[in-house]
Amino acid sequence: MSAPDELQLVTFALDAERFALPVRVVREILDHQPAFRIPNGPRHLLGLCHVRGQAVPVIDLRMRLGLTPTEPTANTRVLVVDIKVGARALTLGIVVDRVFEVTAARSDEVDTAPDIGARWASAYIEGVVRRDDSFVVIVDLAHLLSEGEAADLAEAPQEWRAA
Repeated sequence: MSAPDELQLVTFALDAERFALPVRVVREILDHQPAFRIPNGPRHLLGLCHVRGQAVPVIDLRMRLGLTPTEPTANTRVLVVDIKVGARALTLGIVVDRVFEVTAARSDEVDTAPDIGARWASAYIEGVVRRDDSFVVIVDLAHLLSEGEAADLAEAPQEWRAA
């Protein structure tokens, strides 16, 4: 069990940087498989994948953050997450370069995102944890996806299945 003031995190890589999501939003971690492509979707929407009988939209988190597209390797994974964006609950597949571990961070170790005009807008950053000689950025997926984008992703699979 974790202490009440600890945050459990799934850590992963995008390019050479380390990121994390709270364990509470990660449903499962899957090996990468090509997604069923959807025409006319946003560039970072790779398509749909089947997760236990459910059509789940899959996004390339690298592209969503303005990086180059993911080049899948043996280490590439899909984090299946359940997030709430506004009033909507959304199940989403997030493609990442590599998953490292589940780790804990004490609440006093989590710093707020510095607002220094960094590469990623600080609104998408829930916090920053120092690890060894670097940092782990905790991503706030609800703020990364606009409400309109989340609504499109939540409703699109129904439309796509009907087509």
